Amino acid sequence: MYIVFMYKLSTETKVHVLSCLTEGMSIRATVRVTGVAKNTIRNLIREIGPACERFHDVWVRHLMTERVQCDEVWSFCYSKQKNVPERFRGHSGYGSIWTWTAIDADSKFMISWVIGERDQEAADTLIRDLKARTFMRIQISTDGLPAYFDAIFKNFRYGEADHGEVIKTYANSKPPAGTTPKSAASRYSPGRLLSATKNPRFGMPVTKHISTSYMERWNLTLRMQNRRFTRLTNGHSKLIEMHRYSLAITFFHYNFIRKHQSLGGKTPAMAAGITQHPFSLRDLLFAADQFGVAA
Repeated sequence: MYIVFMYKLSTETKVHVLSCLTEGMSIRATVRVTGVAKNTIRNLIREIGPACERFHDVWVRHLMTERVQCDEVWSFCYSKQKNVPERFRGHSGYGSIWTWTAIDADSKFMISWVIGERDQEAADTLIRDLKARTFMRIQISTDGLPAYFDAIFKNFRYGEADHGEVIKTYANSKPPAGTTPKSAASRYSPGRLLSATKNPRFGMPVTKHISTSYMERWNLTLRMQNRRFTRLTNGHSKLIEMHRYSLAITFFHYNFIRKHQSLGGKTPAMAAGITQHPFSLRDLLFAADQFGVAA
């Protein structure tokens, strides 16, 4: 197979590479499909990722969001936590990492995201960024992690936001017929939902809108469209910077390019009133160029 080693790629080749990456393919699979060298693809991610971050930071402001759902998704970088070498333990970017996200429940627009530990600092950063990008009174739905309440209480005054929790209780799945509880078919089956309780926590949240369903659906989308989040593979990032840039590209594609059937064929950015038309991967490259990052 012919491999392209030139650093300077044509626009068509860049679009081809990005289309593979944003549809959940790994870098090595993208190499096989496009013929572009692995290091060249990495360099492209390093160019486009920061531009996507800057574009989001500048243009995603003053949103008229009223209902937000938040969650945190586990992944790992370099290696799983138990396999991190002693010299790297305790250092950020090695082992377990968490992606904290806040999505608009109406437009499905991903408003804010933070990469860090599953701790109070990350929760504070997410909620602080969410507040900076919205100006309406919002209702925030989360799971029962105490860090969310503390972050909302610190960043919002009474009357600026309402907060409700969804507490879900699961049990191990019933083993499929002909299997045992320790079989692979049983271990990889989702847990059975026993109960879901909605608890008002701050302000006056509307009970029927306390939900994390859209966020849970987004978690599935993330695992399908970003290889670094696909379970039981070796597609994880070895460097935290690459993990972050890959996520930024995924979020740009999800918000501005990917059309949603639930939105009548609109993108989340269109539904949120940020744009009037869907973007393309060529628009992504143009935006990167305008922000002085992409070649």
